[in-house]
Amino acid sequence: MVKACVCGAAGGIGQPLSLLLKLNPLVTELALYDVVNALGVAADLSHIASPAQVTGYLPPDNGAERALEGSDIVIIPAGVPRKPGMTRDDLFVCINAGICATLAQAIATACPKAFILVISNPVNSTVPVFAEVLKKAGVFDPKKLFGVTHLDIVRASTFVSAVVGKPAEASGYTVPVIGGHAGVTILPLLSQSKPAIPSDILADKEKRDALVYRIQFGGDEVVKAKDGAGSATLSMAQAGAEFAKFVLEAAFGGKSKVVQAYVYLGADSGGAAVQKEIGTELEYFSVPIELGSSGIEKILSLGKLDEYEQGLLGAAVKELGPSIEKGATFQPSPPKL
Repeated sequence: MVKACVCGAAGGIGQPLSLLLKLNPLVTELALYDVVNALGVAADLSHIASPAQVTGYLPPDNGAERALEGSDIVIIPAGVPRKPGMTRDDLFVCINAGICATLAQAIATACPKAFILVISNPVNSTVPVFAEVLKKAGVFDPKKLFGVTHLDIVRASTFVSAVVGKPAEASGYTVPVIGGHAGVTILPLLSQSKPAIPSDILADKEKRDALVYRIQFGGDEVVKAKDGAGSATLSMAQAGAEFAKFVLEAAFGGKSKVVQAYVYLGADSGGAAVQKEIGTELEYFSVPIELGSSGIEKILSLGKLDEYEQGLLGAAVKELGPSIEKGATFQPSPPKL
């Protein structure tokens, strides 16, 4: 029996994410929470024949904690979406940090042992918000807190396939992406792609610059195309559901897997080695991790970065520091959920 809870289930990411979780055979109970429309989304999904029994919750009568009670995994896309001209940091200042702090407190009370998957932007800052609230509550388990950066990996694989001229699924490109989840903090390791990217593409600075930029700013591409009507919701939902599947399979299906996620580097001794690799004592970084029954089993080496990627690393580290500090020092006056 596995209970999953989606916080922000009625939003642009939350609805398709909830649908994909309803179809996951490992999920037997699915709780949906949002400030509006969660009951309708739950009723709609409950008509689909799959193992998961669906319930919806709204804020009245302590709805957040009732939704979260006993959850094994919590996926959090809650928050305000980006609009044209907005950065992810703008969202943090607006409202998302307060929402995250409130949900973190509810998790600390209702399901402190759950795996927590943070999608809410800006991930570089919201993950530290969750960590600090959980620390204050005395229930922080760094092995179970993840910033979901999987969309960057999905985009990298898709965009590399496009450059090479092959369909993404058929080409099978897998590109590690480390760093963070915003702009220049997103560091695609094209030199470590499997299969290897043709050398003429990597050697052509103009082509490589364009490919890296598209991976780093693919979200802006979607925001602009939607013309104020939303951000990357469908692709993020797919990526979030796939990452949740990896966690669930490792925790409850006995299938360990190496993935990348934005995590607290103190979760495993390998984090100290990563700090040496990046030349700084940043507490959070998107790194290769080995998932297991307890969450993060190992934090793995970043591997060898080529000269081009070393330059990207410097820019990523420079921007990540203030973003992490912003989240770690956030003083919540959270809205009522």
